[in-house]
Amino acid sequence: MSKGTVKVKLGNMYLFNELSEHIQIRVNAANTMNHPADWIESKQHPDYDLWYLREGTIELRIRDQVHVASAGDLIFFSPTVAYTASSLGAGCRFAFIHFDFSLGNQLRILDNYPISGILSSSLVEEELPPFLEAHERYSGSAPMSGIRLKGALTVLLAKIMERLDCGDYRGSFAALASDNKRTANLEALQPVLSHIEVRLHLPLRVAELAEVAGMSEKYFILYFKQALGITPGAYVYQLKMNRARELLYSRTFSIQQIAERLGYPDPFSFSKAFKKYYKVPPSRFVW
Repeated sequence: MSKGTVKVKLGNMYLFNELSEHIQIRVNAANTMNHPADWIESKQHPDYDLWYLREGTIELRIRDQVHVASAGDLIFFSPTVAYTASSLGAGCRFAFIHFDFSLGNQLRILDNYPISGILSSSLVEEELPPFLEAHERYSGSAPMSGIRLKGALTVLLAKIMERLDCGDYRGSFAALASDNKRTANLEALQPVLSHIEVRLHLPLRVAELAEVAGMSEKYFILYFKQALGITPGAYVYQLKMNRARELLYSRTFSIQQIAERLGYPDPFSFSKAFKKYYKVPPSRFVW
């Protein structure tokens, strides 16, 4: 990446790729439900909930809006969405999975994006079959099925995020969420994230970032951690290590050159930081 490149744009999902090591996904429950024609339920789940509608049609009422999902659709609920669901016609059958998705200690990071809604399975046609297979194995308590389901869910969520980032999908439930106040305001941090990207080759201090955000240093640290789940210093460190890994794999730059491009005063300081993160010195990272 050149020193002048900016890849931060408002609302995109790049943070999840940059901070992938900090993402944790925990499956809380997964099964398949069969409901008769007169089924109706009103709920607001404490975790994220994803349904795949195998048969039938479901009507969803969220506040004063009505949404209809048909067989083959996915329905994504965030914890901010309170809904009333009912089956239309002869009944319905759907596979569901409840899960937690956290970035650092930010347990509700996905609430910052319009991901809750009804999603056509055509947008995840390659990722959906492995997920459904893993789901069935998990429901049947097959050996190692928990690991397979978590992996398949991770891939499926990554594809949904990619579709959201590309503009192919926008969840219709987001604007109707019942608790928007709990959503961290990532937009206020966009100037800071852009500032970090274009100055990653320079030493960066928290006071400087707080000034960009227009906040006091103490409040900025708290705000940043609440929004992203990690401290500003940890975020900058993560990005530097990501770039160091990319530059080492390119086999184009010496360790001294990489240290200079990432704002370290000397190769020793860079090597020390790199070894702390990757457990091996940069000289041994690429064989």
